[in-house]
Amino acid sequence: MKSEYYSIFPSILLYLALFFWSSLADSHNDFVQCFSQQSPNSTLIVFTQNDTSYLSVLNLSIQNPRFSSTSTPKPLVIITPLDASHVQTTICCSKKHGLQIRVRSGGHDYEGLSYVSDVPFVVLDLINLRSVNVDFDDKTASVQAGATIGEVYYKIAENSRCLGFPSATANTVGVGGLFSGGGYGAMLRKHGLSVDHIIDAQFVNFEGRILDRKTMGEDLFWAIRGGGGASFGVIISWKIRLVLVPKTVTVFTVNRNLEQKVTELVHKWQFVAERFEDDLFILVRLQALMSSNGVGNSNNKTIQASFISLFLGGVDRLLPLMKRSFPELGLVREDCKEMSWIESVVYFAGFPSGSSPVVLLDRTTPIKVPIKGKSDYVKVPISVDGLEGIWKRLFEEKVGRTFIQMTPYGGRMKEIPDWETPFPHRAGNIYMILYLVAVIEEEGINVINWIRRLYDYMTPYVSKNPREAYLNYRDLDIGTNNNNGTTSYAQASIWGLKYFKNNFNRLLRVKNMIDPTNFFRNEQSIPPYAIVGSK
Repeated sequence: MKSEYYSIFPSILLYLALFFWSSLADSHNDFVQCFSQQSPNSTLIVFTQNDTSYLSVLNLSIQNPRFSSTSTPKPLVIITPLDASHVQTTICCSKKHGLQIRVRSGGHDYEGLSYVSDVPFVVLDLINLRSVNVDFDDKTASVQAGATIGEVYYKIAENSRCLGFPSATANTVGVGGLFSGGGYGAMLRKHGLSVDHIIDAQFVNFEGRILDRKTMGEDLFWAIRGGGGASFGVIISWKIRLVLVPKTVTVFTVNRNLEQKVTELVHKWQFVAERFEDDLFILVRLQALMSSNGVGNSNNKTIQASFISLFLGGVDRLLPLMKRSFPELGLVREDCKEMSWIESVVYFAGFPSGSSPVVLLDRTTPIKVPIKGKSDYVKVPISVDGLEGIWKRLFEEKVGRTFIQMTPYGGRMKEIPDWETPFPHRAGNIYMILYLVAVIEEEGINVINWIRRLYDYMTPYVSKNPREAYLNYRDLDIGTNNNNGTTSYAQASIWGLKYFKNNFNRLLRVKNMIDPTNFFRNEQSIPPYAIVGSK
């Protein structure tokens, strides 16, 4: 009897496997047929796994190669819509044939959720929806969701030296996800976040209806400005309000290491960075480097802190301000460079000095590094002992593999109420932390475990109840939904309260109103209140 059981079992597995792949093939074929019937002459925007260009289209916007291995789940079909009707058709055919949709604008999701799923899915890649139209008289711009923020910056600056927009420093990030999660950059202390300047949007719901601010209502418009658009539908475009920038701004990068009292400098920065004039922004980037003169730890490593700044004004106003507020840094005129705002965007994007703003139009980074990221918020300055504990952990990893970035708040950030948008990390936080580590494949597990240990170490020094996190630095370590679409409130709130704090419950109610069947879902999408149930 036992031998009969084991002889039959492999046959059952083979049958189930064949049934599964046959079902996938049917879903794929049915979807393609459905799409072609509703959108004739669309062959150039539909890519199946049998197409020779499928992998190149898929990989073009994968900015995190950690999710481009052969073992990473792949979409059955990729759609690159040319207009809103193709988005509507994708939603209709996906619903009809039981496929999930993952929406991709720039491909920067830290966990790959815009192009990876463990269930049969379609990628809706918005790369062709990328127009940027600027109304300089009205000081607004209409931006399609597939545009990168670099394309937005370039278009704004093309005809005006006095207008800009507060958003990310990395030029290749797509605005679809960037704006819907918050969006911050070097002007956040002066102008706040991207979501604070969104005045309208075009949105396709689960029924395939195209809505704008008036027809979607203020609840949904509130939700997609910081609550993550992919939880509710497909954002096609945004209308943004531009901000005034001076003709001349000043930037500097000052590097200090252990022999230059870096611990004391970082410790002092925590007390002054959020209190600077709103025009002044100085972030700190920390990393371990090899010491050139033996000052450091036993492995001849040192800690370098890079103080990277944008000042919305000239150097003659900056220097006395720094002398009053942060003299310990020792800033001198030779450290500073005056330039236009668009040139400062190129500077913060990391391009070589003197690069033309046209480089902002590049949609992909020249070197793609597999990464794992995590985030934190700090309300009370970390002690010297606490900082030295961070240095100790940075010394554990290989030089050049990891960095920690501290972004100061204050200014406009503490003036906007936490509930005005779903993004709740406003007053009370003195700075945000991004932890980033390169994940080399052969050592991937060890490296990811290292950043998790660093995150555990930071527990006493960061926000509590909840421990806050930034949605655009997606981190599945902090909690996930169930794959079957049903998730308890207790389970969803584990990650939901970290991203959204008290705004989470309102997001649940909006989800229940706009997508009650939970069609738009992923591992950290807002579930409808009817599905998560009561507390």
